[in-house]
Amino acid sequence: MSNNAYLDAVKKIDDSLKSSEGRNFVVRNVSVVDARGIVPNAWILVKDGVILETGILDEDLALAINACGLRASDLGVVDGRGCFAAPGYIDLHAHGAWEHSFDDGAEGIAIARAYHMLHGTTRQVLSLITNPLDVMQENLRTVKRVMQTRPDVLGSHLEGPFLALSRKGAHDPNCLVDPTLERVEALLEAADGTLRQITLAPEREHGMEAIKRFVEAGVIPAVGHCDADYQTARAAFNSGSTLMTHMFNAMNGIHHRKPGPIPAALEDSRVTIELINDGFHVENPVLRMAFKAAAGRIAFVTDAMAATGCADGAYKLGALDVTVTGGHARLVSNGAIAGSTLILEVAIKRAVKELGIGLPEAIAAATIVPARALGVDKPNAITSAPLGLVEKGYAADLLLLNPGTLAVEHVWCDGHKIS
Repeated sequence: MSNNAYLDAVKKIDDSLKSSEGRNFVVRNVSVVDARGIVPNAWILVKDGVILETGILDEDLALAINACGLRASDLGVVDGRGCFAAPGYIDLHAHGAWEHSFDDGAEGIAIARAYHMLHGTTRQVLSLITNPLDVMQENLRTVKRVMQTRPDVLGSHLEGPFLALSRKGAHDPNCLVDPTLERVEALLEAADGTLRQITLAPEREHGMEAIKRFVEAGVIPAVGHCDADYQTARAAFNSGSTLMTHMFNAMNGIHHRKPGPIPAALEDSRVTIELINDGFHVENPVLRMAFKAAAGRIAFVTDAMAATGCADGAYKLGALDVTVTGGHARLVSNGAIAGSTLILEVAIKRAVKELGIGLPEAIAAATIVPARALGVDKPNAITSAPLGLVEKGYAADLLLLNPGTLAVEHVWCDGHKIS
């Protein structure tokens, strides 16, 4: 896509998010689908960007409109044409798209977010790659500034710099360090309340102390990019870590005498587990196994990098050179997997059509499960209304999905019409 096309999409989304108009509407003739199941022949009434009521009977819709002090003529009416109406997708872990990364300043964030938004990811935690500490601090400050005008940005995720050298993946080894108190405090100060999660290796020196400090500051420590054994992972979870970064990738595998961190996460009901459902990072039989082993706790993530939405070729991940072939990204230097080009729209399709997972369960993995992990599934200080369900009182983050292909056809974020 040309740079002008990028900018046209960005401007349209920016204008939509800033507009106060059009946030009262009704969506009719849809099958509502979320983690609780499927309700056919349904309607959704939205007022001021919040779902006011849902139902199936026309007379109940008329009553709901009257009860909220609106007139039918005040409302935009959307004919869903039999589509599925789902909650907007939430991505806990992604780095960019459309040739830009979330480390590339406000413009890079806007362009990368536009691509994900148009494909149904209405809210996103912006993942920042390992860099020198001062660069990471400045990137955190940028995300905080962006959040002042963008409800679709939920905050930052630091993937590093406290990762295991032996499990660095596509992270710059020269920037990996121990999580000393001084470094932890520097990052927290830069984020100023907008850091949502940080991936770290708990076995690093000061790892457990760092986990406790991040929890104290309201940040979710995620176990990942680690060489932790089973006992260390359990200790991390008992110290307050409630997330596992892209399970199976960049960590010890399961061995019957050396179980490693994966069984520790699977057996702990407090832990939300990220999975990259592209069939490349984790193959389908293992994806199915994980989904069954941790039912209701799997959060689909993309780990999408700057090449997402672009043709194969040469790209950057931080300062490192990446080649994308067949949609798969690898470092030029050593062939290590360098993120993905996945989007949640595709992850949902794969779950249903290739893994045999039910649509409500698949939708849950990209909506209520990540919302619950962040604490935004209920009234909170991050979003204007709860996220993750098509339900009264929740934000009108809504998608219309083609009932045959599950492709995203229309998007609303916080009641703003995006596409």
